[in-house]
Amino acid sequence: MHQIRLREATIADLAILNHWDEQPHNIQADPNDDWKWETELLRRPEWRQQLIAELDGRPIGFLQIIDPGREETHYWGNVPENLRAIDIWIGEKEDLGQGYGTVMMQLALEQCFADPTVPEVIIDPLETNIKARKFYEGMGFEFVENRQLDEDHCAIYRLTRSVWASKQALSIS
Repeated sequence: MHQIRLREATIADLAILNHWDEQPHNIQADPNDDWKWETELLRRPEWRQQLIAELDGRPIGFLQIIDPGREETHYWGNVPENLRAIDIWIGEKEDLGQGYGTVMMQLALEQCFADPTVPEVIIDPLETNIKARKFYEGMGFEFVENRQLDEDHCAIYRLTRSVWASKQALSIS
């Protein structure tokens, strides 16, 4: 059985993150962002985690978990305290559709909700990214609204602690 684990992203991941940034499926999902990897991989603000997902030691994807109320650019605008927002992507096209994103998201949600003060997690796929939207809905995220964030027309979704907990209870039984 293959194991996926999350580890902190470091400057040693710069080449692979730049490579993944150039992949057509990642450009399509996130066309307007410059992640400034050279700078951001060296910073460790307390409101953010940048994580590499590895499958049996092989990097397969990236996750970012932030506190959107404390994030410096205020990308999310005014939001309640203690929320978490997740960005997730699979690096290589051949790793799409293998279930890796589901495991990555489950691990990220476990981390988010391990903090008892976190009431919900929010995400912002592009309105046009139907595949991603179906993925999030399958994980229990509920559509909130369409909203323009920077240059992108996004669909805002949320997953409350209670919905997440009920899905966890169902998967155990």
